[in-house]
Amino acid sequence: MDTQEHVIQIVAETLNLSTSEINESSAMENLELWDSMAQVNLMMSIEQTFDLELDPEDFMKLNSVSNIVEYVDNQ
Repeated sequence: MDTQEHVIQIVAETLNLSTSEINESSAMENLELWDSMAQVNLMMSIEQTFDLELDPEDFMKLNSVSNIVEYVDNQ
């Protein structure tokens, strides 16, 4: 499974959606369920899944599937 597939799966699980409802352009701005609380839960899942430690200032930058994938791939 590549990074994008992992991220899509994490976003889907966090938002309680099907993976078919999430794609690379899915973002906080276009998914109603992706609110600030979901963002915190999502960041915690990203940290655990990819064994990363995110800085709090990164939380709001990582507000789309594509941004998260790019960040993880660059770590």
